[in-house]
Amino acid sequence: MNATTLRALADSNRLKIVELLLSGPLTVGEIVDRLGLHQPQVSKHLRVLSDAGLVEAEPSANRRIYRLRPEPLRELEDWVGSFKRIWDDHLDRLDDYLRELQTPE
Repeated sequence: MNATTLRALADSNRLKIVELLLSGPLTVGEIVDRLGLHQPQVSKHLRVLSDAGLVEAEPSANRRIYRLRPEPLRELEDWVGSFKRIWDDHLDRLDDYLRELQTPE
C-alpha cells in the first residue's frame, strides 16, 4: 500500500474529484463546474492526484481530459480488505464465544 495514495485521498476536495471521475473521464472545466471550485484549485488537486498515480490526463486539443487509474485503487482495496479479514476472524470468534455462553451446562 502506497502512503502517497492515502495522502492524496486525505483531502476532501481530491476525494470529491475521485468520486466524480468514477462515473467517467472529465475535463478540468467540467470538474470546476461540478465542484464550484476555482480552476487553479482544481488543477492543483489534479496534479497531486496525478503525482500519486490516481489519475491520468489525456490531451485533447486545448483541453486535458482526466480519468482514474484503477491500479492504485485496487491496491487500496486489497489493503483495506486485509483489515476486513482480521475483523471477520475476530467477529467469528466472538460469535463462537456467545454461543458457548448461551449453551446450558
